[in-house]
Amino acid sequence: MAPTVDAKARETEIDLLERAREVLPAGSFGNIALDLIIKEGHAGRVRDMSGNEYVDFLLGSGPMFIGHAHPDVTAAVQAQIPLGTTFFASNEAGIALAEDICAAMACADKLRYVSTGSEATLYAMRIARAHRKRDKILKFEGGYHGMSDYSLMSLAPKTLANYPQSDPSSAGIPARVRDEMLIAPFNDLDTVRSLISEYAEDLAGVIAEPFQRLIPPKPGFLEGLREITAEHGIPLIFDEIVTGFRFSYGGAQEFYGVTPDMCTLGKIIGGGFPLAAVVGSEELMSHFDAAAVDPDGFLPQIGTLSGNPVAAVAGRATLEVLRRPGAYERVNETGQRLMDGLAKALGDAGVAGQVVGVPPLFDVFFSDEPIVDYRATLRADTAKAKIFNDALRANGVLKGDSKFYVSLAHTDDDIALTLNAFSIAAKAVANA
Repeated sequence: MAPTVDAKARETEIDLLERAREVLPAGSFGNIALDLIIKEGHAGRVRDMSGNEYVDFLLGSGPMFIGHAHPDVTAAVQAQIPLGTTFFASNEAGIALAEDICAAMACADKLRYVSTGSEATLYAMRIARAHRKRDKILKFEGGYHGMSDYSLMSLAPKTLANYPQSDPSSAGIPARVRDEMLIAPFNDLDTVRSLISEYAEDLAGVIAEPFQRLIPPKPGFLEGLREITAEHGIPLIFDEIVTGFRFSYGGAQEFYGVTPDMCTLGKIIGGGFPLAAVVGSEELMSHFDAAAVDPDGFLPQIGTLSGNPVAAVAGRATLEVLRRPGAYERVNETGQRLMDGLAKALGDAGVAGQVVGVPPLFDVFFSDEPIVDYRATLRADTAKAKIFNDALRANGVLKGDSKFYVSLAHTDDDIALTLNAFSIAAKAVANA
């Protein structure tokens, strides 16, 4: 799997890493920080500049759901680029992709493009505020909704305060933002019901990852959340940047059978290019239309690259692949084989750990207690997780600190190599 590394190639890679430290804070783009530089990716694998090849479960943090350099996506992009890359005006590919998305997502009457998931969640919360004419948003502790001031509240709180108090997870956030975000525990419907009932008159909306990071919702939790918010007339926003078109073609809302008022989409819909969107009901999305709402309800939104045709054709090609018979069955079969193999490797090595998630998206927590919310994840052994991840990488498997993203492109050979790496990594944890 890992070829003999050419000394000159490794020297070049090391030189690039040193150059990066000169011009990039912490020597990275702010994403995953590894002492390697990816040179290329094809299907379910990537290769670094030293020549090492890895089965890739990072997948660009999820967008490459049908694999790297998929020929259909590549062909669509190559056909578009000579015609122009962006126009700051409507284009046919962007309109057609919007039609595809609105047909797929149960909550979607209309759509507005942005370029990043952070923008999408920011605008979704802004729509809720414009609609309800209230300021406060309820989110769930540990939930990730991008990099805006509001989204970063209690993403990784430094102190575990009493609910609904929020805690900034970044420097540079105005102190007053703390008062506008209410925090609730994921999967605790009684607490959520109590908080929403208490703050209903002040709440603009509720935002949630229907599958929070790696934590599945308990049976009835999303249904209860939908019931409570509807009872009080509070818009419910599902952040489906990760789950959209991954859990099923209709996203987590189809997978779990719960329809929000709005959702945010990203990653997969751009086919590996910068593209995201906020979608929702006609009533809510009308706030983007100055002719459809009162002046004080209008929400201006401008983005230089929003809906650009290159990303749109890549997204359309990706969705076309996913509509083919058997696509989701294959991803789920691949993921289930990996999850089962990981659980077996841990058991054979005598290591206490829980494989948490669903076949397209999972990981292991080194803990013997149920992982039901953010605070439970804090009690997992992160030192063991690092040993495990380092051993995987040394044996030809690449992933982030958390999450295995499974793709349609992963092959039987990829699975076999990964299962062998699981066995080696589990033994490394046992022997540490």
